[in-house]
Amino acid sequence: MQNPLPKELLSLAGEYAVASALCRRGVYAQLTLGNRKRTDILVDTDDNMMRIEVKAAQNNEWPAIRGLHRIKDALVLVDFTGKTLDDTPDFYILNLNDWKQLVAEEEERYPNITVDGENQIKYPDGWKGLNLKPARVATFKDKWEKIVGLSNG
Repeated sequence: MQNPLPKELLSLAGEYAVASALCRRGVYAQLTLGNRKRTDILVDTDDNMMRIEVKAAQNNEWPAIRGLHRIKDALVLVDFTGKTLDDTPDFYILNLNDWKQLVAEEEERYPNITVDGENQIKYPDGWKGLNLKPARVATFKDKWEKIVGLSNG
């Protein structure tokens, strides 16, 4: 991106980018409104509904990601780092099992962390959430089938 965006605009840019990418794949995606939510986009079909949480970054890291705790949820990380206005951001799509895998890896690295019933990490110093860099989630890049597959039944 040319200039860093304020956090609110960065979040909106990420949400709209994900909704657009899903609609282009034939999936109905509706943005939700409000600033106290863990659901940014609802995907609705005749027989299924899922919630998508979107996190956007422009500096090569997503800080304090709270994660997933419902089976039909997805987390989409949007990376605008180094992108111009004409570039498409990078997308990393995680489902609940992917998130649990990241949490388990973090528990191995830091045995003193706690994980609550919603799969949220808390460190002994009080920090909550997982900081993620693209290299750590590289295997999830462009895995749209995790959403498109669920939304199609």
